[in-house]
Amino acid sequence: MISNFFKIYLPIIAFGIVMFYITSKFVEPAPIKELTIAAGSKNGTYYKVAQEYKKLLEKEKVKVTILETKGSIENTKLLQNKKADIGFIQSGTLTNENRKNIQSLSSVYYEPLWIFYKNEGYTINYIIELIGKRLSIGTIGSGTFDLSTKILNDNGINKDNSTFLNYTTTQAKEALVKGKIDALLTVISPDSKIVQELLENPKINILSIKRAHAYSRKYSYLSTLTLYEGTMDLYKNLPNNNINLLAATANLVTRDDIPNEIIRLLLKKVKEVHQGKSLFAQENQFPNILNLDTTINKEALKYLKSGDSWLESIFPYWIASNIDRLKILLIPLLTLLFPLFKGVVPLYKWTMRSKIYKWYKKVNEIDKKLNNLTQNELKIQGKELEKLQTSIQEHTNVPMSFMGEYYNLLLHIDLIMNKINNRIKND
Repeated sequence: MISNFFKIYLPIIAFGIVMFYITSKFVEPAPIKELTIAAGSKNGTYYKVAQEYKKLLEKEKVKVTILETKGSIENTKLLQNKKADIGFIQSGTLTNENRKNIQSLSSVYYEPLWIFYKNEGYTINYIIELIGKRLSIGTIGSGTFDLSTKILNDNGINKDNSTFLNYTTTQAKEALVKGKIDALLTVISPDSKIVQELLENPKINILSIKRAHAYSRKYSYLSTLTLYEGTMDLYKNLPNNNINLLAATANLVTRDDIPNEIIRLLLKKVKEVHQGKSLFAQENQFPNILNLDTTINKEALKYLKSGDSWLESIFPYWIASNIDRLKILLIPLLTLLFPLFKGVVPLYKWTMRSKIYKWYKKVNEIDKKLNNLTQNELKIQGKELEKLQTSIQEHTNVPMSFMGEYYNLLLHIDLIMNKINNRIKND
């Protein structure tokens, strides 16, 4: 049976391998397993989240490099200059001028705009009341700077009537606590220690934006959030009343030439990081396709809507990815192999029967010349048939399904031998 396998199936398998190799030359090679992420400052949330992505991606053998940057605007430039593959940006920072060759992947979490100010014995109810103050509005190139500038300008606050300082969030916090500035504006995660420290500081107040809904109507990429009393610390009752906040979203963007396999794998890990419940988001609310500044990547949209493919749910990611990449080979390959496999059964039957039928040639030759043989020649032919019968029994191995043909051969030999014996007796 082993020899039958090599005779019948091995050529077909070999042909299939050759055809697979030839057609595989027309398939794009697997993408390089490397990813560069433009994040933000090392003390910021973007950088922290990028490190979570890195940890998960490196388990999939993807080499990840995280770039420390000044924020959204610089991240956009790094993408356009092809110095980064993926970048974090704050929703609303992309414009017609800086979105070229950039596609969105998803929104991943809310980024509230926090406005903290010195407690001087009175409450500030409107942003316009910050006019004439010393304000930290974020470093140039950051999402904080971009959003703060827009919100302040809407209230008539500018460099001519107020002092704008471009501190980092950490620098601004220290300056506010020491009384060197009057207020700071920062777009930062509520999980930040800076937020917690400022809320606990009795010398610092937080501005509740009364007209938050008006801003969200003007800027479609902004959402309104409520930080309820006691949310941050029930024991200390932080904050001590409900706070209205405006929030952008942290968005992931990419160049338009990043391979689909990398996009899908990244979003798979993004989902692991962000799908849980948080202070401002319900479970499975993120990642989503809301508040995006530019066209969403097609593969990202497909993944966010449908999730893992059937192959990805069965195989490890890179195996599933390679199978999916090579699926275009299946149609031509099956087209070529189907006729071959269709002929396997007839070929197999013919091979098995040929082991039996090849003996009939000798038997038929003896049968044809019996009438012209002498007594001695008949005896010789009888011995030949006996040897032939023994040889057949020793060397002919066929499956049970072909035993009918096998025993028919032996019966035919017995029939010829009986004819010879009858001729010898009668003559």
